Amino acid sequence: MTTAVAAPFRFFALQVVTTRRLGPSLVRVTFAGPDLRDFRSDGRDQSLSLFLPHPGQREPVVPLELGWGSPRSSEAESGGDWWRGWRELPDDVRAVMRSYTLRGLRTDAEGRTTEVDIDFVLHGVGEEAGASAEAGPASRWAARAAAGDRVLLLGPAVADNRAIRFRPPEDTDLVLLWADETALPATAAVLETLPAGTRARVWLEVPHSGDVQDLATGADAEITWFVRDAHDQGSPMALDSVRTAELPPAGRPYVWIAGEAGCVKQLRRLFVGERGIDRRRVTFVGYWRRGLTEEQLREQG
Repeated sequence: MTTAVAAPFRFFALQVVTTRRLGPSLVRVTFAGPDLRDFRSDGRDQSLSLFLPHPGQREPVVPLELGWGSPRSSEAESGGDWWRGWRELPDDVRAVMRSYTLRGLRTDAEGRTTEVDIDFVLHGVGEEAGASAEAGPASRWAARAAAGDRVLLLGPAVADNRAIRFRPPEDTDLVLLWADETALPATAAVLETLPAGTRARVWLEVPHSGDVQDLATGADAEITWFVRDAHDQGSPMALDSVRTAELPPAGRPYVWIAGEAGCVKQLRRLFVGERGIDRRRVTFVGYWRRGLTEEQLREQG
């Protein structure tokens, strides 16, 4: 099993370049800015923290030393001081912080990052420009994002870093993936990085048929999509499919599961308990938990 490098992270002041609707539930926002020249990532399921402004704010409000126009210091920003300073700001003033996955990046001829893409799930936001009462602050921001809007991103300055969780052992001969719409960007990025011919079995769950995408991969991948009923609040739809899937009897699979925490827990139990896969070859990440905001989830640890 490869080991992640404990790399420093830093803040990047960015602006929206373009937005593109991918489906009823998803919008892709492209960001750029001079700070990105120091951004490095090997991709896959690279996790990021995004700081967004409240309505009426020109830019996200963070401690002064991190804000727009401030000098960048990787060592200072990777410590805990920024977190304490951010938490001390009033709730209705301090920037909204949300966790996202890097969907893609582009570089110049010298290998410096010039743009990054992040896909947002529009929880509670309809096809129209407005937002419903159920929409959270990040969904509302993404639904209205426009060129020039300012954000702050906490991301890696070294390509191989501890915020990449997808790390199959070198002897892996089958990759098994499950994700809901919140982990769809990570899954798409992972599939793009799989070596040609890699065997993969993928289960994806989305709220609307319009969210189904053509995913590029050189892998020998079998991808099954499930479209949830609007009122579905229970187990992952893929549960029976995962339970009955034909897998090599003596293979060396690697499992990556990401999405709603309750569904992730059920699927991990199935892969390890029923399918007999070594728990050390299973990576599972709860991106969100039904009924809780990200702030509440973070407070629970």
